[in-house]
Formats: sequence, structure tokens, C-alpha cells
Amino acid sequence: MSVQANARPIIIKRKKVVGGGGHHGGAWKVAYADFVTAMMAFFMLMWLLNATTEKQRKGIADYFSPTIPINRVSGGGDGSFGGDSVFSEVTLPQNGTGASSQRPTESKQARGETGATDTGDLTAEQEEVFKSVEARLLGKGGETKVMDNDLQHIVTRITDEGLVIELFALEDTPLFVEGTDTPTPLLRDLSRLIADATRTVKNNVAVEGHVPAQPIVIAERATWQSSVARANAMRVLLEQTGVDSQRIARVTGHADREPAVRNPMAVRNNRIEIIFLRD
Repeated sequence: MSVQANARPIIIKRKKVVGGGGHHGGAWKVAYADFVTAMMAFFMLMWLLNATTEKQRKGIADYFSPTIPINRVSGGGDGSFGGDSVFSEVTLPQNGTGASSQRPTESKQARGETGATDTGDLTAEQEEVFKSVEARLLGKGGETKVMDNDLQHIVTRITDEGLVIELFALEDTPLFVEGTDTPTPLLRDLSRLIADATRTVKNNVAVEGHVPAQPIVIAERATWQSSVARANAMRVLLEQTGVDSQRIARVTGHADREPAVRNPMAVRNNRIEIIFLRD
């Protein structure tokens, strides 16, 4: 009896085993969902890079940029504006040259071009003629008489004035001998191409000259004289290659007032515009 009274009590401890410890309570599901989302975004990015143009990609990038309230390049679409926003501007990004008129005053100058080709009241027949000339000039309909390295100097567009053919210089391939109005062999080749295109239409032709800005330290800047002289040299080239002098409606020099790129002293601003004026 005394032995039983002095015996140590037996204590039974029961451990509670938590089930599901093998899968960490379901946290792996969250990690897996994040992984799948990231992979989906990656493959969507790869698809967008492959399925869109450079202009559309810039528009998409601008859309997601928090520092750009209005898309500076394009809307990324291919609708009525062809992927451009109403504020896009290729020729003069800092203050624009259009949207209100071709050559607006400083007080009415807009922030960019309209983004769409402005053909005004151009008839369907005239527009078709201009497009055929453009295709012939750039060789879109087949073979072209101009080499690929010459084609990189040509940009065309249809405006309310007519078909504008822009010939521009590059760093290593100028249109004129530096500091003069003497045409280079490249410009002579391009003038023959333009003259060949004029034979397909009867429209009058306008010639406009543009030059880059000169450093402000120069005491006497001759941008006006240079642009007029180069436009006139282009007129002479066209007449020598077969363009009737009666079809030359005007020859204009714009100096450095309408730069094509942001840097006013860039070589790209050195250009000649030949305009097939609409009837």
C-alpha cells in the first residue's frame, strides 16, 4: 500500500501533428502563380516585338512611360492616323511645323504635324497619279534605275500642295560641295531620276532649298543666300536633264528656318525639296 503511494505519476503527452507541412502551407502556389504570370508577360513581350513595327513599338513604350503625358512619337496603332498621334513630329520635334497650316506663324505654331497625310481637296485621279509617280520614283512597282544607296537620300509625301520629293544629305554623302552650290555626282544622279519622273505627269514643279543653321559665333551667316543658290542650282539641273523651264513654277530658299531634325546644325537639314504641284 505504501509502495503504491510513493509511485511516480505517469504523464502522457500528446503531440499535435500539423498536416500539410510537406507543401509549406500552400505558399508554393503563390510563387508558382507569380512565375506563370512572369512567363506570360515574357512571351507576350516576345510576340509584340515580332508582330509590331518600330513606330508602333515606340508608341507602346510612350503609352507606359509615366513621364510623357502625351505620346511624343505615335499612338502605336494603324488606324486613320497610321500609327501617329496628332502631336507626332518628325521634321521638327521641339516646336512643330504643322497641325494648323503648312507654314504657320510663330504665334500660331502648333506642337506637331497632324500625323495624317493632308491631301486637301485632291481628287482621286490626282492622288492616284501622285502615288504612281511615287512608286516609280522609289521602285515600289518593280525595278528602279536608282541604286539602293541613292534611295536612302529620298523621302516622299503627299501634302495639300502636291507630291513632295525630299532629297537630303548624309554625313558622308553630301548633295553639294561643302560651302558652295556646286552639285555633287549624287545630286546629278538624283536629278536625272526626278526628271524621268516628271515625264509621267504634267504638273508644274516647285524647287525649295534648305540648309543647316550655322554657329552663332559667325559674324555673317549666309544661310539665305546659300539656300536660294542651291535651289536655283537644282532648277538648272532639272532643266538640263529634260524638264521644261515653263513647268518650274517657283524657286524658293528657306535658309535654316525649317530644320528637319531637332539639331538645327545637323547635316540632315541640308536638303532640297521638289514639289509636283497639284492642278
